[in-house]
Amino acid sequence: MSRVYNFSAGPAVLPEEVLKEAAAEMLDYQGTGMSVMEMSHRSKAFQGIIDEAEKDLRELMNIPDNYKVLFLQGGASQQFAMIPMNLFKNKVGDYIITGQWAKKAWQEAKLYGTANAIASSADKTFSYIPDCSDLPIDDNADYVYICQNNTIYGTVYHELPNTKGKTLVADVSSCFLSEPIDVTKYGVVYGGVQKNVGPAGTVIVIIREDLVTDDVLPGTPTMLKYKTHVDAGSLYNTPPCYGIYICGKVFKWLKAKGGLAAMKEQNEKKAKLLYDFLDSSKLFKGTVEKKDRSLMNVPFVTGDEELDALFVKEAKAAGLENLKGHRTVGGMRASIYNAMPIEGVEKLVAFMKDFEEKHS
Repeated sequence: MSRVYNFSAGPAVLPEEVLKEAAAEMLDYQGTGMSVMEMSHRSKAFQGIIDEAEKDLRELMNIPDNYKVLFLQGGASQQFAMIPMNLFKNKVGDYIITGQWAKKAWQEAKLYGTANAIASSADKTFSYIPDCSDLPIDDNADYVYICQNNTIYGTVYHELPNTKGKTLVADVSSCFLSEPIDVTKYGVVYGGVQKNVGPAGTVIVIIREDLVTDDVLPGTPTMLKYKTHVDAGSLYNTPPCYGIYICGKVFKWLKAKGGLAAMKEQNEKKAKLLYDFLDSSKLFKGTVEKKDRSLMNVPFVTGDEELDALFVKEAKAAGLENLKGHRTVGGMRASIYNAMPIEGVEKLVAFMKDFEEKHS
């Protein structure tokens, strides 16, 4: 069986070179006589893996020395609680609701204090990013929270909100490492890696060191304190070793490709192919306001549920997998992360053209 073009939103496509390398090292990692899956997290070999991964990530993202990098478990969803538990001093968080994940984070924060929804695009099924130039930010807000790229709805912040001096916290799960970002504009940047960086089970947190303290909400579990993991170099307990190892390989792959500026160029090229076709199509249409379109997740519909279902079925038969849209949007969604080759997008567009000719 040959490999398919996998448009899944996550767990998602990984670079073939990385998978081949991991396969070659499966039984014997660099002469240790064992797989990374079997290796003690306290071993010299694993310490080398995690140190190298952090070093490469710092280089790729140009992460300043006063930011800590953590490789944790619990997915992005566990961060919904960790953020207020660790950052609430006045017990106030301001949230911008641009989709399901921002909404879940906001609802979780309400368990620990006041969470204000200061802007939202729920009125139009999250098909745009609200104007964030002059937000009603609470004087007591400990931070302003965004989900930077909305996997389900296909929107992205092309410009960060004006937080009026408050700390910005961002979930970047689905745009992580897809283009350069200025880490210094954030207090916390985090992402589940299963969309653009590695296998499910690891979440990477980049946090400014002044936000890492013992001054957390009473009752915060030891495992949910950032300080616990910073002090232990992400090795307080057994981390997701194999996931970290694969992420490290993806970082090397990204560096070999020319880094994040080169990735951005590639990603823009891929997205343009698809959006240009959608804009000219009589059958398919994109669901997002043009100015807010994501480079990573592209939702589209025909306007006919039966036709959408037929498209997904026939696309699968043609080796184009996981194109069914999220139930809240319907239709289709193509996730075209870093590891999706341009040929995959070309093949999708060719298939869409064919389908349109048959059905219009």
